[in-house]
Amino acid sequence: MTAATGYRGRFAPTPSGPLHFGSIVAATGSRADALAAGGEWHLRIDDLDPPRVAPGAIDAILRCLESLGFAWDGPIVYQSRRREAHRAAFDRIRRSAPVYPCTCPRSSIARAGLPGIEGPRYPGTCRGRRTDSDGPSAWRLDVRGAPIAFFDRRLGRYVQDVESATGDFVLWRADDIPSYHLACAVDDVADGFTDIVRGADLAASTPRQILVRRWLGAPEPTWMHLPLVLHPSGEKLSKQTLAAAVDTTRPAAVLRDALAFLGHPVPPALTDAPTSELWSWAAEHWSPGRLPPASDPSGTGA
Repeated sequence: MTAATGYRGRFAPTPSGPLHFGSIVAATGSRADALAAGGEWHLRIDDLDPPRVAPGAIDAILRCLESLGFAWDGPIVYQSRRREAHRAAFDRIRRSAPVYPCTCPRSSIARAGLPGIEGPRYPGTCRGRRTDSDGPSAWRLDVRGAPIAFFDRRLGRYVQDVESATGDFVLWRADDIPSYHLACAVDDVADGFTDIVRGADLAASTPRQILVRRWLGAPEPTWMHLPLVLHPSGEKLSKQTLAAAVDTTRPAAVLRDALAFLGHPVPPALTDAPTSELWSWAAEHWSPGRLPPASDPSGTGA
């Protein structure tokens, strides 16, 4: 595929288990958006955290995507192989940003009792320190300042006061691994992705990744966060809610279901069509305006 528009998108699953239907919805939306724009669509495996990588999960993810007719541009990127780039970016940020070492255990953060969007938020206990301790330290970014706002193609204007949402967040972990937010932002910048299309559960992470990008002097991409598939309990469909792996014996049906969930039901004439024809139809008919509307487009901290 040749990018006629300069559009570069991606899908970046974490190999903590096989793909479930919610994962396929996110992948389908991101690839359909890229195809409709005449752009490129890339695959990155976010295997940053070794304990979270399930044995055989990477092979299972690739087989599943291939069975559903997904095709990506360029080689697959493995996040775990970019440690030097992540460290270089962290060192660059550390030289100019208000970054400080933190030795606070999770228990002390929980005892502080400050509510945040992902559980107890960091109270700033170690803020102001600029030198490392003898033991292992995480490195946090001081986020005090103006709220972060961005425009999302589905959610609209999204505003978040990062300090009240999460507090100062970790850039480099105490176990000498880059944080998800640092690694994700650095990799997206390095690969020149112009459009980030992913699940709405990651919208709340976007302001932190924007902060990383700003400290790196990188331009901001276009954002779109897709509707989530929910478990009957109301929670996001995930491995934690025992979401079933995608049934790759019926690939066309799975792809049709994903497109229908995204507001793009295929016509009856394509009921028995192979995945290649479904992708061709999606490329021609994809429109973000057909996505299910967001229940709360304002974001958090507005």
